[in-house]
Amino acid sequence: MEHTPPSLARARAVVEVLEAAVDKAAAHLASQQPEENQTVAYDLAAISSAVAAAAELLDYGAGGRTEADLALLYAADVAADLAGRMAGRESLWGLDRSAMDGIAVHVATGRDPAFLERVAERVVATREAGPRHLSEELQLVRSTFRGFAEDRILPVADRIHRDDEDIPADIIDGLAGMGCFGLSIPAEYGGCAEGGADELLSMVVVTEELSRASLGAAGSLITRPEILGTAIARGGTEEQKRRWLPAIAAGEKLCGVAVTEPDHGSDVARVTTSAIRDGDDWVLNGVKTWCTFAGRAHHLLVLARTDPDRTAGHRGLALFVVDKPSFHGHEWRVTQDGGGSIEGRAIRTLGYRGMHSFEVGFNRWRVPAGDLIGMDDGLGRGFYLQMQAFANARLQTAARAVGVMQSALELAVNYTRQRPLFGRSLADYQLTRAKIARMAALIAACRTFAFAAARAVTAGGGQLEAAQVKQLACRAAEWVTREAQQLHGGYGYAEEYSISRLFVDARVLSIFEGADEVLALRVITRQLTKS
Repeated sequence: MEHTPPSLARARAVVEVLEAAVDKAAAHLASQQPEENQTVAYDLAAISSAVAAAAELLDYGAGGRTEADLALLYAADVAADLAGRMAGRESLWGLDRSAMDGIAVHVATGRDPAFLERVAERVVATREAGPRHLSEELQLVRSTFRGFAEDRILPVADRIHRDDEDIPADIIDGLAGMGCFGLSIPAEYGGCAEGGADELLSMVVVTEELSRASLGAAGSLITRPEILGTAIARGGTEEQKRRWLPAIAAGEKLCGVAVTEPDHGSDVARVTTSAIRDGDDWVLNGVKTWCTFAGRAHHLLVLARTDPDRTAGHRGLALFVVDKPSFHGHEWRVTQDGGGSIEGRAIRTLGYRGMHSFEVGFNRWRVPAGDLIGMDDGLGRGFYLQMQAFANARLQTAARAVGVMQSALELAVNYTRQRPLFGRSLADYQLTRAKIARMAALIAACRTFAFAAARAVTAGGGQLEAAQVKQLACRAAEWVTREAQQLHGGYGYAEEYSISRLFVDARVLSIFEGADEVLALRVITRQLTKS
């Protein structure tokens, strides 16, 4: 009989209790009108995401002692988190605290400082949050993109951030040559996707490596072609797929997404940008905001209302591919014969620089009827196509968060190993090691969950898992980068140290591709409480 590491057995016992608690709390909340109990609903969504990741770590934990210890550490921390969120509100959760009594000894073991030091010793030695257990093919993909990132992206990442520069053309051209923009586009249309079980997993691996080098200068470059390409592949006509997808996959046509509006944020169904049919054209009018990479993009994916009756909600929306010239810099304007125009202005941001996020105004801009995704069949389908495309984007955002966290962990280990403090290395102190061990456990949980979610989405499901891993990883990235910055002391606040860039970059992750609260209340909780 195969031996189960003690840590893994303890982790499994904790996860079983946590899963039962989430199921019971979800059933209770379903009977209490979740929309009127948002505080508990939000906490339940967050815990459910963490518990789902802990469950994925159980299979990972069978890989060896390091993996088993990370599984226990993470499960114990999730149990402590649940206890804290539930304290004083047990009746609102529909839970009895005594349900946790049976796992108290396992939680205590997983949170014991001596145990954390044991985990941290291996992390400090390797700078890794445990083995990845990738196939030989995926390991080759990972090493290829890591090499490119270290040679071409890392040397310029801090400068691009500090000076808010454009992404250098050689980075974009290099990634295009490596097939980076066609990872999820079907091979028959010039992409790399051939329908295998690991189709999206490759995208997750690549995204992590690019984000480890820079979120704003590389990690997000795949996201926009991912969204636009998915919308076209699922909703476009055959002619549209053959017209647009090969150039996107080759990196010849760069992409931007124009969905969010100033007054509606995550409430996508209420967008007001209008598209009115005029002969062989649609005429667009309206303002979009947070359109990342809209300046450099040749194609903008625009969600617009074709039904003037706003009570039609999401049923009155369609997606358009709007062609424009590519512009460098922070401001641009393009006009048409007849007076139509599109104007873009970059929004100054704390971090996530390089790609630039724009406010984009459409004024009587004419779009050929053939550029409505799906043509007449695409009328009323814009919302659904957009949401389907966002599932892949959420998965990718989780991978971006993992890449940022991995970079922060490496910087923290490097700094604490060489930093003397009161006659000892900073890495030798128990508190430092506790922080590093928890960073590693979080990264391992998010990475493993992202891998599992990628396979689920590829198989045709995974909508809940993609939302959960996005929510979990993005919040985790804020904590990991904050703690890594703290370990740098005063230097962590200096722009000359890369950890300051990672800290401000991480903050955007839980805002875009589905704000944390909206994701929790309108996606995760609804899935958990539906009958």
